[in-house]
Amino acid sequence: MSELMGLKAKLGLDVFKHDKEAHIKIKPGMEKDPRLKRAVWVCPAGLYSENDQGEVELTIDGCLECGTCRIACGIEVLEWNYPNGGCGVQFRFG
Repeated sequence: MSELMGLKAKLGLDVFKHDKEAHIKIKPGMEKDPRLKRAVWVCPAGLYSENDQGEVELTIDGCLECGTCRIACGIEVLEWNYPNGGCGVQFRFG
């Protein structure tokens, strides 16, 4: 009988290759924008968090490139582009 894997274990199988520059950036001055806080709740990889000052921070490692944050927050708050070829997420299904 096979053991069921949890979400964190499945995400741990994926590999993320860094690009020269991050493909998602919080636009300057938007760290406290209320629209950005939506990403904390909707990002399936859990890359967004809110710090003690109420600012949203982004850790790009592990991004699934799904675009959920872009849709939830809007292009006024986030700069979102696909990574260059050969960079970004590589899905491993184990």
